[in-house]
Amino acid sequence: MNLLSSLRAACSGQFWANTLVPRWGYVRHTDVAYGDQPRQTLDIYAPSTPAAGRPVVVFFYGGGWQTGRKDDYRFIGQALASRGITAVLPNYRLYPEVKFPAFVDDGAAAVAWTKHHIGTYGGRAGHLFVAGHSAGAHIAAMLATNASYLTNAKASTHDLSGLIGLAGPYDFLPIRGAALKRIFAPESEWPRTQPIHFVTGNEPPMLLLHGGADATVLPKNSTNMVARVNESGGSAKVKIYPGVGHGMLLAPLAATLRFKGDVLDRIADFVNLHVSDRPCSA
Repeated sequence: MNLLSSLRAACSGQFWANTLVPRWGYVRHTDVAYGDQPRQTLDIYAPSTPAAGRPVVVFFYGGGWQTGRKDDYRFIGQALASRGITAVLPNYRLYPEVKFPAFVDDGAAAVAWTKHHIGTYGGRAGHLFVAGHSAGAHIAAMLATNASYLTNAKASTHDLSGLIGLAGPYDFLPIRGAALKRIFAPESEWPRTQPIHFVTGNEPPMLLLHGGADATVLPKNSTNMVARVNESGGSAKVKIYPGVGHGMLLAPLAATLRFKGDVLDRIADFVNLHVSDRPCSA
């Protein structure tokens, strides 16, 4: 099984996590447009309890850059909202409709929309994080490391309080598999598809989580990325979960499976730490 097939298979079982998602504790705003294409929509999960200036996490799901839809990740929105975080879950265009970097451009547009509009939903743009799983973590990392994407979308990497990556491919050259080669063609441009190649040490703080038994996206993607950031003078931490595979890293985010791990605790602690470290701007 090649990397793309493995990514798609690992991310296709999330439906089970939504079966018992609580319908209370948050207000869900669905299909909000951030662009003019059919897949350029997002869902917002705003905690029900009123509070000023809630932190915001824009979370990009995985699926090998070829599959996925925001509706299948309600359990992620609920998990973040349960910790007082306003969650934004965008759809983005997929292969074969588009190739790299169009899905990263969509991610940038979703973050820019969030920056300019999330105040209407109780979030604070000055406390804005990007996050994702698998291919979605790649999109989030590209936005945090390559400033051109957010600049083109009328936002900035300086708008980001942090990056949270779960099982992300940040350093996956050489690209193998026919479909992946088409998604990231041409080969001469492969270096610009890798988040690690844009690290300067000026990136927002990073928390990278990875399963030690992940055979789909190898843990070295996260360990290499963290090493590069810290060597460059930035701030990044990694947590490797022994025996945990690619898709199962998400399991503790489901309401009925939180006893399986501390993934949600680590995410919430990271957000709270870097909200307290950052001035509260509009």
